[in-house]
Amino acid sequence: MKLVRYGRAGKEKPGLIDHEGRIRDLSAVIHDIDGSTLDAKTLKRLSKIKTSRLPLVRGKPRIGPCVGDVRTFIAVGLNYADHAAETNSPIPKEPILFNKISSCIVGPNDDVMMPKGSKKTDWEVELCIVIGERASYVSERNALDVVAGYCICNDVSEREFQAERGGQWMKGKCAPTFGPIGPWMVTKDEIADVQKLDMWLDVNGDRMQTGSTKTMIFSVPFLVHYISQFMTLEPGDLITTGTPPGVGLGMKPPKFLKAGDTMSLGIAGLGEQSQKVLAWKAA
Repeated sequence: MKLVRYGRAGKEKPGLIDHEGRIRDLSAVIHDIDGSTLDAKTLKRLSKIKTSRLPLVRGKPRIGPCVGDVRTFIAVGLNYADHAAETNSPIPKEPILFNKISSCIVGPNDDVMMPKGSKKTDWEVELCIVIGERASYVSERNALDVVAGYCICNDVSEREFQAERGGQWMKGKCAPTFGPIGPWMVTKDEIADVQKLDMWLDVNGDRMQTGSTKTMIFSVPFLVHYISQFMTLEPGDLITTGTPPGVGLGMKPPKFLKAGDTMSLGIAGLGEQSQKVLAWKAA
């Protein structure tokens, strides 16, 4: 299944993508797509619904973040061998973890706004894991049992804030709009091999990133297992798993986003995103 949330920001409704790519409304079945509806029992019930009987959503509504009410948003750094090489970084011996704040989450096609004073805002196409079951000390063998599905994340990053201002990476990772997710969450049964997904990202129509989840240093099952050794993962939590090569920081000379740029990105089987970049302005 492809589960989607659509409508005005903060007022999104749950939906399902039918075989013709249209949105079917799920409001009469579940209240939202969030931690309370991502367990295996609920997903199985949704999969048995005859899609044609669900109300068809007319027009072209805004697509919101594919998971609502996210409480924990974990990110993994330098998880692609070829990306580590382009940034002259050593291969990590263990996953590098940091947080993205849930308030940075926006829809897949919402605008991205550079933070005040930004000079080095960068792009990162990433596979994002959506947790469906509570997990603590889960084994690598059983790790996928707690996964509800996957979506695309653009881990937008301000490199000066991240690397030149001291402290944690999260300084450059959490600005408002720095976490576009979606367009939909694809349940794990639709993905034959999560470690063989092609990925790409364009800026203004020019290809910047071309990669595959096969070059991950730490696999999806290992990451879920590993992270659960340090914290309890709850339904609706997100884990964005690192980016392939082609980020602006790794170019010679480095290249960063500017107001008016457009990012387009996608992962095989998970859809596509597109964001326009805006200059900072006070709310």
